[in-house]
Amino acid sequence: MNTRQEKLEAFGRLLDIMDDLREKCPWDQKQTLQTLRHLTLEETYELSDAILQEDLQEIKKELGDVLLHLVFYSKIGSEKESFDIADVINSLNEKLIFRHPHIYGDTEVKDEEEVKQNWEKLKLKEGNKSILGGVPKSLPSLVKAYRIQDKVKGIGFEFHDAEDAWKKVDEEIQEFHAETDLDKKELELGDVFFSLINYARISGLNPDSALEKTNIKFISRFQKMEVLAEESDLKLADLSLEEMDVLWEKAKRMS
Repeated sequence: MNTRQEKLEAFGRLLDIMDDLREKCPWDQKQTLQTLRHLTLEETYELSDAILQEDLQEIKKELGDVLLHLVFYSKIGSEKESFDIADVINSLNEKLIFRHPHIYGDTEVKDEEEVKQNWEKLKLKEGNKSILGGVPKSLPSLVKAYRIQDKVKGIGFEFHDAEDAWKKVDEEIQEFHAETDLDKKELELGDVFFSLINYARISGLNPDSALEKTNIKFISRFQKMEVLAEESDLKLADLSLEEMDVLWEKAKRMS
């Protein structure tokens, strides 16, 4: 692994390269905060994919892409004479110190849960008007639900245990089945999802990771079905559901 000095030198070189690109590259010169935004989201999802695959070399590559965007935004901020990378880092340093009084102050905590509760209380002291004020509006719905639940847990708004949370899942499923109006049924379905996400979170499971792993597994098995069909000179679209299910079972055994 690199020394602290080597790490600082590498970061300094990145800043120099960013300066060069912004000055000399036609594409980099044209970029704004707005034009970079969707690219940053794309890079973040690519990092997420690499993490789910536990591909360390790919994670290293994607972390570099995300870091480039952070430096790029900071460069644009400096051009607007609003902030630079040092301001970004110093602000982060001060926030971390303030929100960890059990490390940098005399506060005592018993466990991870007390750390999270203190974190949310300190955020309110920083000027946040609501516990949920920091939840990004553009988060995917599943991730947003998880974050909402995790944040209100920080002030004690939480089921006692997973068993109580599952009772809520059962209750919401019954209400969903009982509803006949389509618009209201959609709302009840949302309640089912929300309560199921809550149960998963309390149980120590990440519902977003769980669903994505199932997505990946389904894609893999379905593509094996396509290969099996092709090997038998068949087209999936021409098969009955029962015939496709036979191929599905074969694909499962190949997993």
